[in-house]
Amino acid sequence: MRMNGFYPVVLTENVAQSTEFYKQYFGFQSVYESNWYVSLRSENGYELALLSADHATIPEAYRKKAEGLILNMEVDHVDKEYERLIIDAKLSLVQDIRDEDFGQRHFIMSDPGGVLIDVITIIPPSVEESSHYLDVVWKKAD
Repeated sequence: MRMNGFYPVVLTENVAQSTEFYKQYFGFQSVYESNWYVSLRSENGYELALLSADHATIPEAYRKKAEGLILNMEVDHVDKEYERLIIDAKLSLVQDIRDEDFGQRHFIMSDPGGVLIDVITIIPPSVEESSHYLDVVWKKAD
């Protein structure tokens, strides 16, 4: 199969509120907008769509807001984003900023509908964790 695109569609109870959140804090722009569905794109081409959880296009048994979902957003300077989003904007912090042995410095916040957003800067993993990477990127630094 050859895919021509791939992007998450997040079911939300408030499309307008979620749309404004992603536009204001993450720089997305609308490429399609209705009262039940919004397609967003970032300046570097990443896409995200928001869909009203109660819309008829969704099978009835699945008409509920997204749960168990984390959107990873990799950035150059996670500490600056932490300052901007958590300290200055006072958005909803779920897990405080920290370094992980597996190669991330990150914090987790949530959008207005409760979807988790993991804001990440890649850092070198510990020696033990680096052995789990299948890519040679970390091994080149040795």
